[in-house]
Amino acid sequence: MLDQNIVREATRLTRAGQLVEATALLQRMLRGESAAEPSGGTARAKPAKIEPLTIDLKANVLEEKKGRQSTHASSVQRRNRPAPFDAMRKLSGLGLRAPPATTDIAPEGTRFIAGTFSNAAGSRTYKLFIPSRSRGEPLPLVVMLHGCTQSPDDFAAGTRMNFLAEERNCFVVYPEQPSGANQSKCWNWFRTGDQQRNGGEPSLIAGITRQIMQDYPIDPNRVYVAGLSAGGAAAAIMGATHADLYAAVGIHSGLACGAASDLPSAFVAMRQGGGKARNGGPSVPIIVFHGDRDTTVNPNNADRIVEQSATGMRSKAIDGRVPDGHGYTRTILTHADGRVVSEHWNVHGAGHAWAGGSPAGSYTDPRGPDATGEMLRFFLDHSLGS
Repeated sequence: MLDQNIVREATRLTRAGQLVEATALLQRMLRGESAAEPSGGTARAKPAKIEPLTIDLKANVLEEKKGRQSTHASSVQRRNRPAPFDAMRKLSGLGLRAPPATTDIAPEGTRFIAGTFSNAAGSRTYKLFIPSRSRGEPLPLVVMLHGCTQSPDDFAAGTRMNFLAEERNCFVVYPEQPSGANQSKCWNWFRTGDQQRNGGEPSLIAGITRQIMQDYPIDPNRVYVAGLSAGGAAAAIMGATHADLYAAVGIHSGLACGAASDLPSAFVAMRQGGGKARNGGPSVPIIVFHGDRDTTVNPNNADRIVEQSATGMRSKAIDGRVPDGHGYTRTILTHADGRVVSEHWNVHGAGHAWAGGSPAGSYTDPRGPDATGEMLRFFLDHSLGS
């Protein structure tokens, strides 16, 4: 259990503008180290070199038992092995990883172009995937929100979403969170100012979405948003605040909208699971993936997301296993008329990584199941107004 006295003191420090002291106090608590009790409201944490709030600092893909680990799995472990924060920061947040090759990012004959969007909340760059068979007819659009320390190229390579989008003839856009907005390039899902419809980061992500819809032939009824970890939490916010824009939402290893409102509650939500989401959570169809051995974002967060739409729904659980990979439980919630409200993929034995992803990108677990394929399948089964 978390020490509530320490949480309260960290909250007080945060409200007083002492973010360095508050973060240091919470980090020591989460590491199980002792922390000085506040006395008379004047106690302060020792000055320390502070890591910014990140929920993707380590991928914790679980290793197989000795003697059963394949060369491929071993390679994935080396790619995702935790590294000291200072080293990761100096290397642009991606540790010792080389940038992905162009052939790992998008298929030949397609385009992956850069753009910029600006509004009153600021400016964000993005990368847009254009399928080779786009001939002017309205096509679906998927908005992909990367995790901490990642980039659009890295996220595209790891999820291979561009390759599946080429097969299904879809556009994909990857908004980019700069280090200037968050030192670890995390979407700021835990700040109330970034959980609102008409301001902060949601307005930037929605603005990029609408700019692509205006500039390219996009079917307005088939626009979707998905993300990993901090990006998954941001996707949940977009579903909760823009149900008129997105027809479905995908959340991988993330948290519900309103799971946290400041730095201390963010640490609590990540460690224990957030409470009930603000605004009742996403009001659009939602597909959730989460590893049940995730030690970075507690799997209880996936349950919180799904519970928001469970009232009065029919539930069906299906157990399965990827050949030579992870087992999983897929829970489907449906209306009485058969319309699917949500899917929850609980991946057994998996850690904090994109299920079924490619080792060409960071934070991936190729042992499956195929989160990219299942999300795209789920998305294309839904449209606004249906």
